[in-house]
Amino acid sequence: GSTLAPKNWILINTSLLHLTQSTLPRFFFIEVQSVKIDCKVASRFAHTVMTSTALNKANVSQEVFFEVELPKTAFITNFSMEIDGQTYVGEIKEKEKAKEQYEKAVSSGQTAGLVKASGRKMEKFAVSVNIAANSGVTFTLTYEELLQRRFGKYEIMIRVKPKQLVQHFEIVADIYEPQGIAFLNTNATFLTNELIPLVKETITDKMAHMSFSPTLEQQRKCPDCDGTLIDGDFIITYDVNRAEDIGDVQIVNGYFVHFFAPADLPRLSKNVVFVIDRSGSMHGKKMEQTQEALATILDDLYQEDYFGLVTFDNTVEFWRQSLSQASEENIKEAKKFVETIKARHMTDINEGVLQAVDMLTTAKKNSSLPDNSASMIILLTDGEPTSGEQNVSMIQENVRNAIGGNMSLFCLGFGYDLDYAFLDVLAKQNEGLARRIYEASDAVLQLQGFYEEVASPLLLEVNLHYPGSVVNSLTNSHFRQLFNGTEIVVAGQLNELEVDNFLFLVRGQASVEEWALMFPEQEYIFGDFTERLWAYLTIQQLLDKRSALHWALSMPVHKERERKKKNLNFSWAPLATRALDSQVHFSPHYHTHVECSRQAALQPRRLMNKLDAR
Repeated sequence: GSTLAPKNWILINTSLLHLTQSTLPRFFFIEVQSVKIDCKVASRFAHTVMTSTALNKANVSQEVFFEVELPKTAFITNFSMEIDGQTYVGEIKEKEKAKEQYEKAVSSGQTAGLVKASGRKMEKFAVSVNIAANSGVTFTLTYEELLQRRFGKYEIMIRVKPKQLVQHFEIVADIYEPQGIAFLNTNATFLTNELIPLVKETITDKMAHMSFSPTLEQQRKCPDCDGTLIDGDFIITYDVNRAEDIGDVQIVNGYFVHFFAPADLPRLSKNVVFVIDRSGSMHGKKMEQTQEALATILDDLYQEDYFGLVTFDNTVEFWRQSLSQASEENIKEAKKFVETIKARHMTDINEGVLQAVDMLTTAKKNSSLPDNSASMIILLTDGEPTSGEQNVSMIQENVRNAIGGNMSLFCLGFGYDLDYAFLDVLAKQNEGLARRIYEASDAVLQLQGFYEEVASPLLLEVNLHYPGSVVNSLTNSHFRQLFNGTEIVVAGQLNELEVDNFLFLVRGQASVEEWALMFPEQEYIFGDFTERLWAYLTIQQLLDKRSALHWALSMPVHKERERKKKNLNFSWAPLATRALDSQVHFSPHYHTHVECSRQAALQPRRLMNKLDAR
């Protein structure tokens, strides 16, 4: 699949807890006594623990709500509440059962939390609990995520919105990168001149420590008011040193991880067809923003690139029947065509994409494209198919068969009146990714930002080979392309706990190299990070496969597909710890049924072996 990640740069999006009280008289106050966010990053793998303590200062019991926002790509590995010295651990349920069980739990007086979509980049996790008078509760939430490189940097973004002054407030981040830290910047949207000196940084060659801990008085908006200045994003961006060859390989406790992003590779030319929805629902602001973004994107094409424009409603039209080189004159003519696109009738996604595939396939057969060039389709649509083939599973099968692994498809879904899951699977089945474009004033920048991510392919058909006698349980090791500013990550288990050297082969169009690497002793912030990173990638990729198969099974199915579906359904409850796919459940009086999601997340091999055996 693609090495891209959704949206600008890498992120850990954490909205700091928001504690509120039920609708009681004002003097019944719930006080947030402490908030701590502790983020540890070892070789791009982030382990974040959010802890907060609240006290019910009223003389009656009250309901306390704990709300945080998590990255959409994060896995929750633990959630617990400590009340009167007793710790209660949550059980994480998978998405299909979450809503039903959540409503049942709440209606019967149980404590339950539900994760729901919240904005562009994150999910909101919320849980409430009834706390006795003059008693307190400590919430602890742990999640993990692999930081993905975008535009040549990683980003940790911690969103803090405590809504009140906090006695003990602290953000701590520790970063360890064996390759060495090339640069690191810390900023926050809420920093005043008085708060800036409170951001402490200690940076050495391979390690960085950041902290921010304002006192209660330093948090105040003004000396005599209770409002807090702490309201916004705390952001850390960094990158690591890049060698010109292998990237970085880390081996810890019998697991390895390979980060591949060689420096100074020349850019490959690309062949791109833009497929633009001009159905009636694109009328107005959406079409204006699309036209504005396309004009800028066309200007950004390199002269050695080839491009085409396809528009569709219930019929398909072309700027030109074949691809054109991105010369100054052709760009000028294409921009004139873009200005004439008008929103009209219905939506035939199937035919629009198939015509784009045919345009690229024909050009390749005619040898009219540069050697070692990357071919891709970028589809922009704001709706569901309403003309031509309307069965989304049939559209996916038609497109997959037509593309045949020879090009990538990227799908941009404009707004919410569309089937985004359909676009997501359509893209992933064809070595691309999907992205939602939000209807907002910055939609043009969203479109341009996505294009910039795919504008500079460096390698095609990248295969990373590791000797079978040394490794097993590999994550995905084939990638359709490597784009500038991104990174390929492969992880696996070693057959032996210790190795003296590690031989691997990297093949890709424009490069074939073979390397052997010796491993020195290393110190790590948390020593099992390679195993956890391997588990994270494995579960993420299995979830993608499950999603794709779910769509395939919505078609008329045969016995083989049903058999595969049963295999993929094996043991998903303890593994589905992804933020959007989960619910945390506590039984009455805080007694809890515990499935150790932390342990399960580390042991997806049981699931993999079950799939392989069948």
